[in-house]
Amino acid sequence: MNYLSSLNYGNKILKSNNIISYKIDSELLLARALNKSREEILTNLNFTLDQKEFCTFKRLLIRRKQKEPLAYIFNQKDFWKYNFLVNKDVLIPRPETEIIVEEVLKLTNYNSSKLFLDVGTGSGCLILSIVKERPHLLGTAIDISKKALKIAINNAKMHHLENKIKFINIDIDKFNNNKYDFIVSNPPYINEINFKRLEANVKLFEPTIALKAGLDGLKIIENIIKKSEKLLKKNGKLIFEIGENQESKVKKLLMENKFYINKVCKDLRSFPRVIVSTKLF
Repeated sequence: MNYLSSLNYGNKILKSNNIISYKIDSELLLARALNKSREEILTNLNFTLDQKEFCTFKRLLIRRKQKEPLAYIFNQKDFWKYNFLVNKDVLIPRPETEIIVEEVLKLTNYNSSKLFLDVGTGSGCLILSIVKERPHLLGTAIDISKKALKIAINNAKMHHLENKIKFINIDIDKFNNNKYDFIVSNPPYINEINFKRLEANVKLFEPTIALKAGLDGLKIIENIIKKSEKLLKKNGKLIFEIGENQESKVKKLLMENKFYINKVCKDLRSFPRVIVSTKLF
């Protein structure tokens, strides 16, 4: 069987299982099976696969037709300017979280030597991307999942930043370390009802602990705000992601805990997604 016939086979399998991006997914999975680039596949459609290669392709198709995200199949995902290791123990990095990186960069310069805390670091993509851009920063990354921290530490090693960031397995409620200049977070913020409505590729594969946050989705955000009031220096910045329809309630929580709201950043769909706030005193 040649590449073209294999792609047609993959397209049929994925399309029949309601994979919207079936065409590009089939191309990427075949490229993975053959250890080639997608471009090599598309420019050599008459080349043939051996039986072993086709079996590998079929195994990948089975995983994808069951709605497993490509990031987990490939064990990697691009975020900001960099590539990160991921598996089912960590949330897949998303473009909207890059807004946090953008806002931090606006508030710092290349030689800034600030203390950073990343709450619920997951893969570590957020703190690692920031430190790659601001090499004089010192970071601490915490997560309640030991398995997630293992991935974050591996990513730090891959990007040669293991000496710049301290990784700690702890809940924010129990964390009482230094006074920080910045606290950043992409916390769980999906409520019980919306969690049930999530697409299968998210609900069935991504870690629930990194997604769900109680009846109203604000349980973890509220904890982070209250704890940040104690962990931040005066005029320190708390920058974090929020869910849909949470802006007004989160603003109220911030003001109740002595924070000034600098700005609310919208994502590509024009939903309020990231809040930048300052501890007043």
